[in-house]
Amino acid sequence: MQPDYTIESVVFKSSSGNNLNGWMLKPKNTKPAITLLHLHGNGGWLLSQFRAITPLLKHGFQVFIFDYSGYGYSEGSATRDNVLMDGNSALTWLKSRPDVQQTPIVIYGQSLGGHLSAVVASQRQNEIDGLVIEGAFSSHKDIAADRGGFLGRIIVSEKYCGFESIRSFKKPVLVIHSTEDKVVPFEMGQKLYENANAPKEFYEIVNCHICGPKFYADSISQKIKKMLNSNVLNSTE
Repeated sequence: MQPDYTIESVVFKSSSGNNLNGWMLKPKNTKPAITLLHLHGNGGWLLSQFRAITPLLKHGFQVFIFDYSGYGYSEGSATRDNVLMDGNSALTWLKSRPDVQQTPIVIYGQSLGGHLSAVVASQRQNEIDGLVIEGAFSSHKDIAADRGGFLGRIIVSEKYCGFESIRSFKKPVLVIHSTEDKVVPFEMGQKLYENANAPKEFYEIVNCHICGPKFYADSISQKIKKMLNSNVLNSTE
């Protein structure tokens, strides 16, 4: 069965110095009105991760998804410094495209990419219109402590922190987390939400880790569009 979207394969240069592999996904039968920059999770690469976001394509979104350094066909090593540079470089590259410049841009991060998205969004908030965080951990130390207890919190360094970064983000935020998430504790999503500024919304769902678009594409799409509309109203007041 043929997908109802197109895939444009691209390679772009990150400020990390690495060539990164990405896909621009567009619906075939709808002119995209909103662009999502998708920051994927740690467990896999582009080929295994892109289906976590494709259900949103039928709702008027185009999506850019890419692999961080050291993932898939992207060059380099998957260090935390590289991943942060890659996220920022992906946004820079995406904004250079004519088919993106006339649309709102929302960063949609899942799991590791959800934590990363809070950091990138806070650094580049004047260049985006909103942020969606799904199934994300609140900090590297928090997830290390969840896995390894007090010792994990001591050993793992905090080069950058989503929980801290989101405090400085002043545009609309949607935090999504499943109560049945067995990878990242539900409480970490709540912690990120509590530290975010208004306008913000917490969307409590069920089912598996970062399965929001699979089971809730309609409602997530509506919430993103509502979020963007509120941002427009706030900017004109």
